[in-house]
Amino acid sequence: MAELKKSLGLPSLIALGVAGVVGSSWIYTSSTFFADLGAGGMILGLLAGAALAACVALAYGELTSAIPRAGGEVVWGYAALGRSAGFATGWFHIGAYIASLSFYVTALGTLLAKYIPAMSEIPLYTVAGEAVTLPVLAVGVVLALAVFALNWFGVSLGAQIQVALFAVMILIGVVLVGAALVVGEPSNLWPMWTPEQSPAESTLRMVVPGITYVVGFSLVAVLAEESSLKPHQVGRAVVLTVAVAAAFYTAVLLATAYVVPWEDVAGMELGTIDAFTAAGMPVLGFAAFLISVLGLVTSFIGLFVASSRVVLALSRARLLPAGLAHIDERSGVPRRALLFVLAATLGLGWLGPGAIVWFLDAGGVFLGIVWLLVVIAKYRMPRRYPGLEYGYRARPAFLPALGAIGAVLVIAFALIPQTGMSLIWPEEYILLAAWAVLGAILFLITPAPKDREGAFRDLLGPHAEMLLAARREPAGRESATRG
Repeated sequence: MAELKKSLGLPSLIALGVAGVVGSSWIYTSSTFFADLGAGGMILGLLAGAALAACVALAYGELTSAIPRAGGEVVWGYAALGRSAGFATGWFHIGAYIASLSFYVTALGTLLAKYIPAMSEIPLYTVAGEAVTLPVLAVGVVLALAVFALNWFGVSLGAQIQVALFAVMILIGVVLVGAALVVGEPSNLWPMWTPEQSPAESTLRMVVPGITYVVGFSLVAVLAEESSLKPHQVGRAVVLTVAVAAAFYTAVLLATAYVVPWEDVAGMELGTIDAFTAAGMPVLGFAAFLISVLGLVTSFIGLFVASSRVVLALSRARLLPAGLAHIDERSGVPRRALLFVLAATLGLGWLGPGAIVWFLDAGGVFLGIVWLLVVIAKYRMPRRYPGLEYGYRARPAFLPALGAIGAVLVIAFALIPQTGMSLIWPEEYILLAAWAVLGAILFLITPAPKDREGAFRDLLGPHAEMLLAARREPAGRESATRG
């Protein structure tokens, strides 16, 4: 069976992991967060959320260093917790990724409409109160097809473009920070809360959104099989991704609150964009807008390629049709999985932001479930495979458990009403339940492979023999190859 080609170096992994989830909305919604939480609440809460996410990333880094195989979470869940857990991690992960990709189909054109009024012309139809126009839909379809074409012949070309776009984003961020230091004043930033805002409460309210800002480390793990780095280096790259993402967000947000009084930014419509424009630097305001555009494009690139690798892993384990696991021998690309992701993205993307936002919100719950399962697998793996070697270990060992608390908070804040991040009733609760039920039905009607050890070997690839040799079956429990 053909294998994926190892063509991703450290810059590519970091760019895919960080720029793959930076997105765009945080640039222009910073004004809303400043108004609700204060500059201090948003920035400190984001850092606290990033710290919890880093605890989860430690589990990812440890498992990636031991088993750097495409699909990451699917592989670890299957090996450590059994077939059902492997399916659950992959199914919820696909839900989260496809939700974001489908949203981006119309989000790019909607974002461009802020500077190009023609994007809002020629309405085609309305779904959930949101009109979808021909230019917006056309831009989204072109983006999806372009990213698909980039990855058809190999991941390296798309990764190179990702690195270049990420470098531009970093450069713009550095220029924004430098300009803020020259033009701004400390008094614009301080005090970081209004008298009506509680510093502690405001910071805590931002922790859960902050966790979702730095989820790109999972992309590094999903793509680990295609890395040219040594396993322990890939494990460290997973954790490094969180630090780079948090530093980027923090630097730009601090610049936003420093260049003009952050209380003024709180009353603006487009956050960072308006802040630099109001400071007399409209060119830098447009540059901030470019960060949001580039962030959306790079997120699409990263999530598209990662989604196909999750599909690949599920197919290798016979949890999806085995034909989707086919890898082109010449290019080393899972082309059928790419086609699957393209079809799913366009199949949902035409619905527009009014409907897709339901999927996007539910995607946060999906990620929380995946993170929780990964942390459980991290602690379960040494017991099931005591001879397994790790190139990177989480230290102290209890930190990933703190990350699991963060994952539970993400789920709870979405499911409990009136938390500020609650799902919309009843649409998003119905969608969440429907995706879970659909997954359960699909799992139950998918027969377990007759050759379960063969499926295990296909999923684990060259790591299968190592795990089988390291395995110690607990009394009364099935092995991963039979679970």
